[in-house]
Amino acid sequence: MRDSGVISGVSVAHDRASVREIEAASSDDVQTVVERLLARDGVSEAFSLQTCNRAEAYVVTDDATDGRRALDDFAPDVRDGSVRYMDHEETLRHLMRVASGLESLVLGEDQILGQVKAGIEAAREQDAIGPMLEDALMKAVHVGERAREETAINEGAVSLGSAAVRLARAELDAPIGEVDALVVGAGEMGTLATKALASVDVGDLVVANRTVANARHLAREVPGVSKATGLGDLRGRLRDADLVITATSSPEYVVTPAELADGSETMLIDIAQPRDVDPAAADLDGVRVRDIDDLETVTDRTAERRERAAREVEAMIDDEFDRLLAAYKRKRADEAISSMYEAAEHVKRREVSTALSKLEAQGDLTDEQRETVESLADALIGQILAAPTKSLRDAAGDDDWTTIQTAMRLFDPGFDDLGGSDPAEPSGPSIEFSGESPEDLDREALEGEVPRRVLEQLSDD
Repeated sequence: MRDSGVISGVSVAHDRASVREIEAASSDDVQTVVERLLARDGVSEAFSLQTCNRAEAYVVTDDATDGRRALDDFAPDVRDGSVRYMDHEETLRHLMRVASGLESLVLGEDQILGQVKAGIEAAREQDAIGPMLEDALMKAVHVGERAREETAINEGAVSLGSAAVRLARAELDAPIGEVDALVVGAGEMGTLATKALASVDVGDLVVANRTVANARHLAREVPGVSKATGLGDLRGRLRDADLVITATSSPEYVVTPAELADGSETMLIDIAQPRDVDPAAADLDGVRVRDIDDLETVTDRTAERRERAAREVEAMIDDEFDRLLAAYKRKRADEAISSMYEAAEHVKRREVSTALSKLEAQGDLTDEQRETVESLADALIGQILAAPTKSLRDAAGDDDWTTIQTAMRLFDPGFDDLGGSDPAEPSGPSIEFSGESPEDLDREALEGEVPRRVLEQLSDD
């Protein structure tokens, strides 16, 4: 994969989308999303992230237009106002904000960093991560880790599981110690909810999970869990519970009106994505249904205590963003410089071989004489290419991509091909020097091909 291109991103997240819209954007799993994106014309790398409050996708293409086109139908069933498209620089910042917890519903929460890492590994298994996304994603992870190590962004932060428990305590009439609770799901979020319930000494605490062994493992891990059961016993458990927190990864509803007792006082808090609880359950007498959107009132209060840390993280992101952008620019320039030197080396080998053959014809050459000829050729290349090398680095620093692309086309004939040139064979120059010195080159003929600053600096040399 080439070390160049642009990253484009699309996001459907809690800051502008409803739970149902996020669910609609997450209808396919991340592996399917990445596979579909890689099949699009012009897409060389792809990454997808799905959590309970966001569904996102990222692609690398040669230009932003191709990237936007590849992402246009990412969320066809979601209203336009809920979909955010991001260009290259927006995407770089956004990834760092996501990994550091600034974009989370629960400001500074720790779970998102693990979810980003898991998404990276999933994309790597599909060979979907190349040089561009590798740098962007590793920088995001680095910022996420720095934010938590160097600031208080996650101090006092609540998980969605503990936020659900806080919401329940605020809305339930009975003291929490008299509440019988059921957690459906024994994954990461279910575990957090179970631990949060146990920490407040809830009445009876039961964990139900499709795989009973996982529920039993959680029951052993968390003191206070009275029973672990499978989903086959769910109906009875639901009717016995005052509070139910659902956190499975099931693609179908786990709790429907048929499983609930009409008239019983039950509070259901659904923190799953996609949703576990059929919204129709809220129509039953005595049943209250809450979802992730309802947790914002709880998480907003806890966020106020971490705003100073958030500002520190923002400054950290500004600094790391500048570093990342500079690194991308250096890589882009280095790619052009590498092609330029490769082209010069191609010519050097040919001309040195010709010169040595002619000298051999005039008499035997010593190893020292051969080395002198080789060194002379290397020195000439270094002297001639020093100015254009500096020009290309300056061009990258000035965002002068026209100059960079011109150099790539000049020295790498495969630049315009999606696959690039064959790495096994050195790319030949598109202009044959044929032993001419820089003074002998037809500069008028080159003005349309070579950046003017390069020609001027070559003249100065």
